[in-house]
Amino acid sequence: MKRFGWVGLGSIIASWAIAPAVQAQDVVAASSGDTAWILASTALVLLMTLPGLALFYGGLVRSKNVLSVMAQCVGIACLASVLWLLGGYSLSFSGTHPLIGDLAKFALNAVPRDALAGTIPENVFFSFQMAFAVITPALIIGATVERMKFSAVMLFSGLWLLVVYAPVCHWVWGGGWLMGRFVMDYAGGLVVHATAGVSALLLAWQLGPRDGYPRDLHPPHNPGMTMMGAGLLWVGWYGFNGGSALAANADAGAALLATHMSASAAGLVWALIEWKRFGRVSMVGLVTGVVAGLATVTPASGFISPLAGAVLGAVGSFVCYHSVELVRHRLKIDDSLDVFAVHGIGGIVGTLLVAVLASPALGGKGYAEGIAMSDQAITQTLGVLAVCGWSAIATLVLVWIVRKTVGLRVSPETIDDGLDMAVHGEKAYRSIN
Repeated sequence: MKRFGWVGLGSIIASWAIAPAVQAQDVVAASSGDTAWILASTALVLLMTLPGLALFYGGLVRSKNVLSVMAQCVGIACLASVLWLLGGYSLSFSGTHPLIGDLAKFALNAVPRDALAGTIPENVFFSFQMAFAVITPALIIGATVERMKFSAVMLFSGLWLLVVYAPVCHWVWGGGWLMGRFVMDYAGGLVVHATAGVSALLLAWQLGPRDGYPRDLHPPHNPGMTMMGAGLLWVGWYGFNGGSALAANADAGAALLATHMSASAAGLVWALIEWKRFGRVSMVGLVTGVVAGLATVTPASGFISPLAGAVLGAVGSFVCYHSVELVRHRLKIDDSLDVFAVHGIGGIVGTLLVAVLASPALGGKGYAEGIAMSDQAITQTLGVLAVCGWSAIATLVLVWIVRKTVGLRVSPETIDDGLDMAVHGEKAYRSIN
């Protein structure tokens, strides 16, 4: 989420707290240009989940499980949207407690239609944030494909949104304790990628590996589908990061440009590593590198120069590639579609390096008043530790709850038959005779 930087976001929080008469004096009407851009950005961010992430993940699994992945993405989108209205938004963006918001904006009942959040209507701000709340738990399912119950996915995702996502969102963007320390997270390195990545790793560990892991796994059934999904993610990320300026201005342009440069450099680095190791470049590897660059630049995008974006993408791609090797071969955890290694590690790397790359000497936007680079580095490190720690602890508790209620894993027979037919009664592909 998203900022004009600290000053712009702070003005939004302040505008919600002051008397309506004073607010009307400061901001008479919403900016039509800013509103139009955030409306478009909201659509772009939702596009990242449906159909972007659904296609990206769907192409990476076996053909008998592709619809199960897509159904989980759709189900989470519906569930997260309703929960965002019924409490998630209010817990994230209302109240003054440093750890969690209150329910003052439950169902938006206390929010007039013409209420403003900065220069945009608050219902537009709500919708933009809702699209983030949709994609974040959806990212996690990439770690559990082909073996987790649909009911377990839905229950875990709903609880996770309220217990992990909403508090962290409040800490970083909603006036919580990390925002008070001027943590730099432009569009979700901590709130989206670190939370989802850490939770995905621990959920995959608790769920157990796919049958035959790691030797007898089938290759992706449709890399072309994965490429189409990655393309939609790349385009959607323009709204994800560019929209986080919350205005149609130079900051939005800078964020969009840094995002594109990071994705481009990261795709090239991942391809170069594959070519050096295997003598060829795979489609799946190329787009995985792009996504790694997008995840890495997310927390930094509005604070850094285009060149720094390219550097950040290259570094993030290199680190994420080797993190995949670490999780698979050292930790031996079946994080099936590399959610932690790509999103979690990418978000963490970007969150830490923005403390350096935001320096005006490197073309960055600089730091809050009175904050030096060393101070910022400490705050970024503290933010990573706190967010990852809370995500890990809460995830283990939620896994225990889900296991004791609906159970986690489908039966071996369901795995053999494929989740598409066994769980949803449908097939993605049918032969025509």
